Amino acid sequence: MTRNCNLAPCVLLALLLLGILHLESATATDFTYGEALDKTLMFFEAQRSGKLPETQRVNWRGDSGLKDGLAQGVNLVGGYYDAGDHVKFGLPMAFTVTMLSWGAVEYRKEISDLAQLGQTLRAIRWGTDYFMKAHPQPNVLWGQVGDGDSDHYCWERAEDMTTPRTAYKTDESHPGSDLAGETAAALASAAIAFKPYNSSYSALLLVHAKQLFTFADRFRGLYDESIGTAKNFYTSSGYSDELLWAAAWLFEATNDQYYLKYVVDNAVYMGGTGWAVKEFSWDNKYAGVQILLSKVLLEGRGGAYTSTLKQYQAKADYFACACLQKNDGYNVQKTPGGLLYVREWNNLQYVTSATFLLAVYSDYLSAANAKLTCPDGQAQPQELLNFAKSQADYILGKNPNSMSYIVGIGQNYPVHVHHRGASMPSVFTLHSAVECVQGFETWYQRPEANPNVIYGALVGGPDQNDNFSDDRSSYEQTEPTLSGTGPLVGLLSKLQSLNGIHPSYNKGTPNSQPTIPREGANDHEEQNPVQAPETPIKLIHSIGNTWTVGKTTYYRHKVVLKNTSQKPISDVKLEIEDLKGSVWGLIPTPEKNIYELPQWHKVLQPGSECIFIYVQGGSQANVSIVSYH
Repeated sequence: MTRNCNLAPCVLLALLLLGILHLESATATDFTYGEALDKTLMFFEAQRSGKLPETQRVNWRGDSGLKDGLAQGVNLVGGYYDAGDHVKFGLPMAFTVTMLSWGAVEYRKEISDLAQLGQTLRAIRWGTDYFMKAHPQPNVLWGQVGDGDSDHYCWERAEDMTTPRTAYKTDESHPGSDLAGETAAALASAAIAFKPYNSSYSALLLVHAKQLFTFADRFRGLYDESIGTAKNFYTSSGYSDELLWAAAWLFEATNDQYYLKYVVDNAVYMGGTGWAVKEFSWDNKYAGVQILLSKVLLEGRGGAYTSTLKQYQAKADYFACACLQKNDGYNVQKTPGGLLYVREWNNLQYVTSATFLLAVYSDYLSAANAKLTCPDGQAQPQELLNFAKSQADYILGKNPNSMSYIVGIGQNYPVHVHHRGASMPSVFTLHSAVECVQGFETWYQRPEANPNVIYGALVGGPDQNDNFSDDRSSYEQTEPTLSGTGPLVGLLSKLQSLNGIHPSYNKGTPNSQPTIPREGANDHEEQNPVQAPETPIKLIHSIGNTWTVGKTTYYRHKVVLKNTSQKPISDVKLEIEDLKGSVWGLIPTPEKNIYELPQWHKVLQPGSECIFIYVQGGSQANVSIVSYH
């Protein structure tokens, strides 16, 4: 009895301590996902090329690449630098935007609850604005600016660049179906993301997406055979997966059965129902296609194509089972610490893309009350999500090295990141130019930590034995990439939502106010807040015909004004800025840029509509409601 009495307090104390440790661990994790999301979005600002906006949060970066495309007579200013270098590679950049957009589409509520929707849409638009510049004609797509060989010969800041900024294109004689297909997928998925907030911009994205898909399908070929300088850096293994990928996203964006029929008719020929893969990346889209089309099936939208979609889902299951280690031995390799391991160079990019797929597939299965059937047994959707969480937790510090592989998260993260701009003082601190070779001698070989913290950069990560060298010269492990970081936005927002929203998730990160790009806003102006005042008049933009004269593409814009209230509305006045041509269906007033409805539409009854048309080249006009009664 005495021994039992003495033991009880010890047991209680031990249980109490365990409970406290568990609580502290859970609390740390709760905050980490949201903070990591905020920092991740900052990484995209660090990678921006072009004229930076006033809202730029990464203040050690300056304007750069302002003459990109000038020598070739095309405006290619903007877009993103690929990694620790200053080349704008079109294929991985487009994949990144597709993944950002997929995250924004699937996890719109979760991202909004974290007050990050505006930043996410800004990150997407920085890419999509560039892609539309790079697509000046239906069958022309500029796929690269700069070349890796000359760029990698120098270690200099983007603001000091002295390397050639040669631009490379694909066209009818020099096709690039993989590049055009992925860019079409990026624009189509972005169109879905923007549609609730900027319908005219969404419609414009779809015009380019459809044209690029047609270009990719009609003029087939590998982009790196047309742009030879890309072959040593982003070699393409084929273009069939990108054609299926683009068609699947266009079906999601348009609900046009033509695109669904395309992926069904070409399922065997293009490998969609034949390839069983264990990788999802900028080069290999099959797993993404298979899971996206499984969504169509699980939502009951397959119709006459259900049997073929089931074959797509069988391959989606193969990928998911291989990640879960339930695939009869044909599994994705894992490190001793539990990390998926696909390739030596920048392995974490394959981990984040696979993990994002598992998270969305878990949601699709759960919504359909379905299970995953693997050779080694069934798995509930929650098991997929749990595995995705385990991979994210490894990245964020729950690993043998107790190191976060996202820069700026936790107390222990890489400080010798293989990144030119981060490794040298800002142009606002060191005003003199850092020359090509000088950068290597003075800054690349420097043993001290980088002077600039590149928040949100996901580095390449550890090797197959969980070993990691925080060394600037170990580019396989310390270089961040766009394509590795893109999938994190959707994944982190999903994981944070499971733990609830905490207001301090973005502690220490300035200017994280929620904003969304508004109708007609240009590249660099301030945007309206998400919580914009509601109006009973809904503006619905669409684009009809397009045609090209010389180097200019013209668009026929249709704008529908609809009274969504239960009361009549009268004396509506609109402001149309950046209008370059004529407008039909409105009456101009003496005030500059102010228009009113025709006499027969002076009063808009509940549910009624008024339509006006305008035609112009380039970007759309900015239409807004000024007043009404």
